[in-house]
Amino acid sequence: MKKIIALLVVGAAIAGCTPTQQGATIGAASGAAIGGIATGTTKGALVGAAIGGVAGALLGRVSENSDNCYYRDRYGRRYTARCPAGY
Repeated sequence: MKKIIALLVVGAAIAGCTPTQQGATIGAASGAAIGGIATGTTKGALVGAAIGGVAGALLGRVSENSDNCYYRDRYGRRYTARCPAGY
């Protein structure tokens, strides 16, 4: 039961993120699990998390609309608008 509640809390926290942030989080978690299982060491898990996080962020960024950026106003609300020139 505790595992289910923990997964629900993590899922709810990730739901408010941009696709880039979601991809990085999921990639890092997956990479850490795979690296830890494959090597059986903490170092392998850390390396897997780093590689998975970067790969997930790149894939998440590709899935976003490249013409728009995400912003937050002073009340914490998220909105999208055209990215500044050269971004």
